[in-house]
Amino acid sequence: MTTINVCETHALADGEAVKVQAPDRLIAVFNVGGEFYALDDRCSHGNASMSEGYVEDDATVECPLHAARFCLKSGAALCQPATEPLRTYPVSVIDDMIHVLLEDAA
Repeated sequence: MTTINVCETHALADGEAVKVQAPDRLIAVFNVGGEFYALDDRCSHGNASMSEGYVEDDATVECPLHAARFCLKSGAALCQPATEPLRTYPVSVIDDMIHVLLEDAA
C-alpha cells in the first residue's frame, strides 16, 4: 500500500474538501461531520473537480459543473447526468494526520 499524507484534521473544516496529488491521479478528500472520505477528483460525467463540488451533510457531493451527485462512502453516481461511479479510497487518521491509502500496482 502507498500512503498519501493529506493534512492535519483541523486543516480540513467540516463540509470542506481538498485536492491531493497522488502518483498517477488527483484525489478529493472530504470532511463530513468529522468523517473523512476520498474519491477520484474528476467527475465521471465531465471534466470537473469534485473537490470544488458542494458537500452535503448526507455524505454526498454534487459536481460543480452539471449537478451530478455522488455518494462519498461508495462512489456511486446518484443522479443524472452521471451514470458511472467514482473510485473511492480508504482513509485513516493517525496522530491527527489524514492519510489516503492507495493499492500498489501489481
